[in-house]
Amino acid sequence: MRRSTVVLCGATVVLAGSLTAVPAGAATPQSAQAAQAAKVTWKKCATDEYPTLQCASVKVPLDYAKPQGRKITLALSRVPHTARKYQGPLLVNPGGPGGSGLSLAGFVASSLPKAVASQYDVIGFDPRGVGKSKPALDCKPGHFNPVRPDSVPSTSAIEKANLARAKSFAKACGTKYADVLPYINTVNAVKDMDQIRKALGAKKINYFGYSYGTYLGQVYAKLFPTRVRRLVLDSIVDPDGVWYDANITQDYAFDARHKALMAWIAKYDSTYKLGTDPAAIEAKWYAMRAELAKKPAGGKVGASELEDTFIPGGYYNGYWPSLASAFAAYVNDKKSAPLVEAYENFAAVDASGDNGYSVYTAVQCRDVSWPRDWNQWRKDNWAVYGKAPFMAWNNAWYNAPCAYWPTKTLKPVNVANSKLPPVLLFQATDDAATPYQGGVTVNRLLKHSSLVVEQGGGNHGITLSGNACLDKYLAKYLTDGTVPHGSGVADAVCKKTADPKPAATAQSALTAGRQSGTASADTLHGLVGFRG
Repeated sequence: MRRSTVVLCGATVVLAGSLTAVPAGAATPQSAQAAQAAKVTWKKCATDEYPTLQCASVKVPLDYAKPQGRKITLALSRVPHTARKYQGPLLVNPGGPGGSGLSLAGFVASSLPKAVASQYDVIGFDPRGVGKSKPALDCKPGHFNPVRPDSVPSTSAIEKANLARAKSFAKACGTKYADVLPYINTVNAVKDMDQIRKALGAKKINYFGYSYGTYLGQVYAKLFPTRVRRLVLDSIVDPDGVWYDANITQDYAFDARHKALMAWIAKYDSTYKLGTDPAAIEAKWYAMRAELAKKPAGGKVGASELEDTFIPGGYYNGYWPSLASAFAAYVNDKKSAPLVEAYENFAAVDASGDNGYSVYTAVQCRDVSWPRDWNQWRKDNWAVYGKAPFMAWNNAWYNAPCAYWPTKTLKPVNVANSKLPPVLLFQATDDAATPYQGGVTVNRLLKHSSLVVEQGGGNHGITLSGNACLDKYLAKYLTDGTVPHGSGVADAVCKKTADPKPAATAQSALTAGRQSGTASADTLHGLVGFRG
């Protein structure tokens, strides 16, 4: 599905019963001395933001059918526990597929209450093919360089140009990584996670995943249910939709979030001077898009790039003031520079760039079957476009290499599970990247799970982003395994985090860049994956 790496951006994206803090015989190291038995050599890799961060690597089989064969390297990070009460490793993942998790370890460790974080070794990792893991995929550098063809294939020439790009990318991946591509998929990434567990010397792991990271968690729990101690899933992938149907569902949800942005702009006509009617403002946005299709702003922001710029607003409303200011400057003042700046700050190809997209396609195109007949894609996406035009074709071309992918596909994993301890799920009702139904579905499929809902919330990646109600449930669960129990679909409901206010001036909104939300939310949405 559309990469959801919360741009770090731009996973993602996870309660019944209760656990004692560390049950008798808990299968995790109980002391610093026991933890040192792990087969990992940690070295300091501190940053100003995360001064206690450590880094390491571990080798795993490329092909698990040949465990003694070729090895690949996974990059790891750690913020070590400091409390006497040690609850084992807490693996964290930001989503994607293709999102790097190395910085997320520092973010999670610093964002949780100190008393909670200190009880865990918070472990980040770059999944196979990603970031500092080796080999790292980069199928076709510059694939998203501007200006691309218009995403809407209104003519046969535009459609052919976009198809040529998709075919070229798939061919480049198959040529450059013929020996690796068949082994880049969710199941192997999950087996890698269990190799990390073994290398850490832990009998069980705790896991916290956002976005696509919630699907990693679901599949890990299915393959290794006895290795799960605690499991937190935030902004949840619907396993019934992987991956073609999930993208279609996303298209409708992102269109609704785009309309929510238009309604928000209408509330602040005194600031943006775009009018008070959301529908009329949306019409101005599409008129801007039509102009940019003919003459890209700054020679860089065409119609497709405009979509790339505004798609992150569907992930995180903290970007709305900056996006609204750029929109207003173009429409009202005929200024292109703010739009170019917004594109450079927010464009949804995100921080992981060519590497992230290469892994994204490699995983999703291999995980399950996709239609191989382009006529099916054309029919389905025109149908979506007629009702939800904002992201329909942009998303279609983002995933189109899967129609021509050079590897065979695997069968989907049935993640239904009755063998787990209590599991904690978080889901916003208006999440676009992983729509609400995903949380409901997984709550049903994981027998011992509880669902905490952010009512009316539209952001993607909702814990550790400033909502004290949500974070209370997270901290309680990680402290002693306690989960809420309710009688309805949700076991607990939290009010949504308030929408942002406009910046004092248009210029301050633009120069603020990604400083538009709370510090924690802003950092998270720089880490958690766009598109999944």
